[in-house]
Amino acid sequence: MSLLDEEGNQDESLESKTLSAEDQVKDHSAGTRVVAGQIFLESGKSDSQSENEENFHSQEEEKENSLEELNSLEMSNLLNKDLEETEVQSPVLTAIGGTADGEPCHFPFLFMEKEYAECTADGREDGRLWCATTYDYKKDQKWGFCESEEQSNKRRQMQEAEDVYQIGMKILNESSKKAQKKVAYQYLLKAADMNHTKAMEKVSYALLFGDYLKQNIQSSKELFEKLTEEGSPKGQMALGFLYASGLGVNSSQAKALVYYTFGALGGNLIAHMILGYRYWAGIGVLQSCESALTHYRLVANHVASDISLTGGTVVQRIRLADEVENPGMASGMLEEDLIQYYQFLAEKGDVQAQVGLGQLHLHGGRGVEQNHQRAFEYFNQAANAGNSHAMAFLGKMYSEGSDVVPQSNETALQYFKKAADMGNPVGQSGLGMAYLYGRGVPVNYELALKYFQKAAEQGWVDGQLQLGSMYYNGIGVKKDYKQALKYFNLASQGGHILAFYNLAQMHATGTGVMRSCHTAVELFKNVCERGRWSERLMTAYNSYKDGDSNSAVVQYLLLAEQGYEVAQSNAAFILDQKEASIVGENETYPRALLHWNRAASQGYTVARIKLGDYHFYGFGTDVDYETAFIHYRLASEQQHSAQAMFNLGYMHEKGLGIKQDIHLAKRFYDMAAEASPDAQVPVFLALCKLGVIYSLQYIREINIREVFSHIDMDQLLGPEWDLYLMTIIALLLGTIIAYRQRQHQAIPRPAGLRPAVPQQEPPPEHQPPQ
Repeated sequence: MSLLDEEGNQDESLESKTLSAEDQVKDHSAGTRVVAGQIFLESGKSDSQSENEENFHSQEEEKENSLEELNSLEMSNLLNKDLEETEVQSPVLTAIGGTADGEPCHFPFLFMEKEYAECTADGREDGRLWCATTYDYKKDQKWGFCESEEQSNKRRQMQEAEDVYQIGMKILNESSKKAQKKVAYQYLLKAADMNHTKAMEKVSYALLFGDYLKQNIQSSKELFEKLTEEGSPKGQMALGFLYASGLGVNSSQAKALVYYTFGALGGNLIAHMILGYRYWAGIGVLQSCESALTHYRLVANHVASDISLTGGTVVQRIRLADEVENPGMASGMLEEDLIQYYQFLAEKGDVQAQVGLGQLHLHGGRGVEQNHQRAFEYFNQAANAGNSHAMAFLGKMYSEGSDVVPQSNETALQYFKKAADMGNPVGQSGLGMAYLYGRGVPVNYELALKYFQKAAEQGWVDGQLQLGSMYYNGIGVKKDYKQALKYFNLASQGGHILAFYNLAQMHATGTGVMRSCHTAVELFKNVCERGRWSERLMTAYNSYKDGDSNSAVVQYLLLAEQGYEVAQSNAAFILDQKEASIVGENETYPRALLHWNRAASQGYTVARIKLGDYHFYGFGTDVDYETAFIHYRLASEQQHSAQAMFNLGYMHEKGLGIKQDIHLAKRFYDMAAEASPDAQVPVFLALCKLGVIYSLQYIREINIREVFSHIDMDQLLGPEWDLYLMTIIALLLGTIIAYRQRQHQAIPRPAGLRPAVPQQEPPPEHQPPQ
């Protein structure tokens, strides 16, 4: 799916959800409820509270029930009062022109034997709204317009724009062909020219990323400014991004912060995510863990609520630097030939290939688009062959329901039972869910616990997650936060998003663990990065592979603002290679340096080494050996990088940024050879060079004449040492003469048959690589 496809569906996606003021200020630490394994906290109860509180809470509940009854009565009285006030205060519509200019409209009124409770355009060819000022229009012929001509024209124009927008969206959502999507964007472009807000949002992003429309940063900026004036949170967030990245405008972190804040107040989740990262990393604001926690938790709540039993789409994180510098290294993407090979095996009846392809199409990722129809077909084939895993996944699909598979608890239960009877952990977990929530069977917590335990024992993450939730909430077992923490940790090791979410909630509120804001933020950040906007990572990668570096770098820059470390390093890599023409040549290295720095702060080793290289060679900054040395040392100590160790050895050898020390240089070279087998050859050459330097230095430091003056040859070799020496010299001369004579007697070869001796170039001096 391309980025603009995602944008086309954003009215239903997480990104476009507009949060109410109550949602934004709601204290999510008040109480707990669990939905499909998610902990939604609603009470700050922690592990340290005594069990005696249960009796107190039971008494409090009775009080609360009575208070709720009183509150409901008071609320109904208030609502009735408000309704009476609105009825009194509702403005009276006055007729304009016609036969009753200035008289109030009468609702309902009778026209053509039909009652109208509001203004209508019936009976008029121009579509202008009108009303009658008496009940019976036919009898009294008293009428007037409900709007001025200017208002009428504006309303009709907006209706026309809406019609054009809907046509464009229909083509966009129903077609997968690029040519058709380009046609759809022509309709959206027309609607945007008619000031249709949603169309302007779609078109502005299309112009920004250059997808289906030619990339035009300046035009997208103008549209974002127009949207911002109209109060669009999407426009505000995007304008903040332009100011943060300096695209089309002069970079201003202060303005970026203002627009991001307005976007977040308007309910834009990406703006919240960006602010969360900025407060966490201290970018343009004072570092504040609690502020970061507020923003990240709000976004994580929406991401977690959108997670289904099947787990959602897979986030594919591909590093461009690894692909280019290590072509043989697996990126996680499946080659088209390999996919076709698996499809061939599946068609021949290979059950494992059918199950594998089913899972790939169910979740998407690794270069395979999500396709529930194909997933269902592959699982069906494998299930008919008796594969328990396929049966369990069919149960999941029926339990979830989709456009392809109708929701059916009964059918899901049948598949789960078959799979569970064969000992399949996925089926056991599904059966546990059925008994936990009463899907097709009566609720039975004991059986749910039993099946979850069986699934968890086999290492299935869903079983571990649900088992943790049961212990956390005391459902079917005694409440035990330590056990809950154990199972959530196990599920998180398997990469389950909801496990990260639940752990984050526990660390944020100090439930069962010591409260840790830093840990909670890191976990919530992980959850937020699994949202639907993560699909942009693949869109940006595909743009880069198609040779559109400008589109790729803009998308990576937006994701980098959201705190994606892989996007920061990829944006820095494209800038470092000077492949993006939209960024001025003088700005590429400073901007790359900025994003290498942010990626390094999140623990990426290559980025830390790149920072050292930039300061060593003076790319985007002044040459600073001391700062380069600090970055190399951090990479060496924290990530045990062989490259960093080699570079430290070189700097010690040359005395760059540090006092020259050949012994320390040798130590770092040895450490590099131990850390990576790839470093052994360059380390061997460097040590040979170091040995020569050390020997020359030693000779330079000693006095040759003084050494020879202290040597007594008579005592060392005997009184006749000179005879021995002359004999050895004579033998050497005789050997040389005999060899030369034999060479002259040899028959010379024709020149054409003489093998060419390749010229060997001296090995280059090893320096820290760029």
